Amino acid sequence: MKILVLGAGRMGNGAAFDLIHNSPEAKAVTVADFDLQKAEAVAASVGTSRIEARHIDASNYTDVVDLFRGHDSVISCVNYWYNVSLSKAAIEAGANFCDLGGNNYIVDEQLALDDEAKAAGVNIIPDCGLAPGMVSILAMHAAARFDSVDEIHIRVGGLPQDPQPPLNYQLVFSVEGLINEYVEVARVIRDGQITEVPSMTEIEALSFDGFPPLEAFQTSGGTSTLPDTFLGKIRELDYKTIRYAGHCEKFKAMIDLGLCSSEEIVADFVKVKPRKVFGELLQQHLPADGPDYVLVRVECVGDGKRLRYDIVDKLDEVTRMSAMMRTTAFPASIIAQLMAKGEVLSRGATPQEKAIDPDKFIAELARRNITVSEKWL
Repeated sequence: MKILVLGAGRMGNGAAFDLIHNSPEAKAVTVADFDLQKAEAVAASVGTSRIEARHIDASNYTDVVDLFRGHDSVISCVNYWYNVSLSKAAIEAGANFCDLGGNNYIVDEQLALDDEAKAAGVNIIPDCGLAPGMVSILAMHAAARFDSVDEIHIRVGGLPQDPQPPLNYQLVFSVEGLINEYVEVARVIRDGQITEVPSMTEIEALSFDGFPPLEAFQTSGGTSTLPDTFLGKIRELDYKTIRYAGHCEKFKAMIDLGLCSSEEIVADFVKVKPRKVFGELLQQHLPADGPDYVLVRVECVGDGKRLRYDIVDKLDEVTRMSAMMRTTAFPASIIAQLMAKGEVLSRGATPQEKAIDPDKFIAELARRNITVSEKWL
């Protein structure tokens, strides 16, 4: 199979690594970026003749269609706002497509392409990273072990191994994605109905063995399409982001001061958008790419029992793949390969929890030493 990785940042690098080093059926890989030197650097770091670097402007629809042709699957690791046009390009080119997603409204537009994708005989599967992403499939796997499920609670976080004040956080993916998670509303199921709650609210304490005090709070995007999938079937479903204790209060203060606003203001006769300035400052002042952890907890309640799935992943010291790269890019790579091999449950534009066999997916995670531990509580 031939797979295209669009975007040569952290996650593009992780996807390319997985395709070359963990995926013997991927016979050829293309990594493409607007910055050809970045794409070439990823190809060189992977270190094999099976990968080639290409230049692409993701906003140039015609060039994107031409690039997609001849690839069995495409993994988009570029900013989410390209994903609708990229999905349309994949349908026109006859290539399967998945992305790292993160924006509910964009996902809705992608899923509206279902008829076109079916007619083209391809899959369009949004939100295939960590959260949204892997956790949706874990939730489906856990729920299937109950006769009747009443609640699903998902908690996920990427944390630095060496937290530094003031935020005890490091950038492990796009700063735009981070701000979106923190400012947009969260979709949940409450009392059997889909509703929206503000992000950065409902802080709770939680613990993982060997970790200092942690907190979890509402953020946007993590539930993805799960509320629609489980509507009418369960009473409660929610997703919260895990951070070291105290992070939420500090970051929310900056949101309340307007630093994440996209409304233009005038400062010294110059129009600026606070969000753009704040994003630049976060990139300048927050650490990035240090050793990290990823924590995942999925709990299902039903039949008078509670089932907990936990993942604790960390930087791979040998490959230098961070925990966030492993748990975000590797799942997208797995799904791209399942699509390319025709091992999906249906064609069309489909939420991953409806398209991906959970047992196959979890087996592929285990083959990459991403271990799901389970416990009945």
